[in-house]
Amino acid sequence: MDITVEKLRHEDAEAVIDFEKENRAYFEKMVPSRGDDYYYFDNFITRHHQLLNLQSQGLSYFYLIRKTNGEILGRINFVDIDKPQNSGHIGYRVGEKHTGHGIAYRALHTLMDKLSTDGF
Repeated sequence: MDITVEKLRHEDAEAVIDFEKENRAYFEKMVPSRGDDYYYFDNFITRHHQLLNLQSQGLSYFYLIRKTNGEILGRINFVDIDKPQNSGHIGYRVGEKHTGHGIAYRALHTLMDKLSTDGF
């Protein structure tokens, strides 16, 4: 399966919340719940705008892992960026039905290639 890693955009909000809702129970087996309020669209869109603001300031970058047909397979984020130290933290989540196929591995390598080529 071919994948792409694309920076989060405003117009991704509905697809992202659908992905998060579909995988909520699965993700909550591994990490603390974001709480019910996160999944109400008005609350989600506020959070989405906050992420885009951080991204526009170069403080963090948020990406969607997609199949070439556009389906969201997961998310991968580069956060807590320290430009003088040329460092940051990477985290990811892959949807339940897409685990075990090497998607996180390929997404990480794709992101690392993007960051080394485009910078951050």
